[in-house]
Amino acid sequence: MEEQSKIYLVQYLESLSDSERKKYQSFSSDYFCGDEHNANLCAELIRIGQKTATCSLKCCYDIEDEPLPSVGHLQVVTDWSGKPACIIEIESVEECKYSDVSAEFAYSEGEGDRSLKWWRNAHWDFFTTVCEELNIEPTESMVLVLERFHVVHQ
Repeated sequence: MEEQSKIYLVQYLESLSDSERKKYQSFSSDYFCGDEHNANLCAELIRIGQKTATCSLKCCYDIEDEPLPSVGHLQVVTDWSGKPACIIEIESVEECKYSDVSAEFAYSEGEGDRSLKWWRNAHWDFFTTVCEELNIEPTESMVLVLERFHVVHQ
């Protein structure tokens, strides 16, 4: 974790009571999306509470041998340059086929016009690019990891 994110996280944790602080055992810092414009946009949408969910390809966790996100994890959300925007806590994690993502979940992602149609188009393009980089075929049945979160500090 970069220094400014560490400082931001420590300041938040120090504002909590001992019992509140002890419930958090997992921490990270990162931006959302894969380009500067969308990373900065997502950081702002999260900060204002419009974006309360995200998703990723499950196969990426498998390939990288990384654990799936976990409930209670705290993430310092940064903009593209690494400046902290807020801290979120993951409240749920589930797996879902791309084709089974609901309109409600698409809305909670908070991007575009928040419709399922917009979500499917944008995410198909994004996941197709990721799949090409991994040399795998994107399909309607590819498994996603769906995360829901809320802002705990800004």
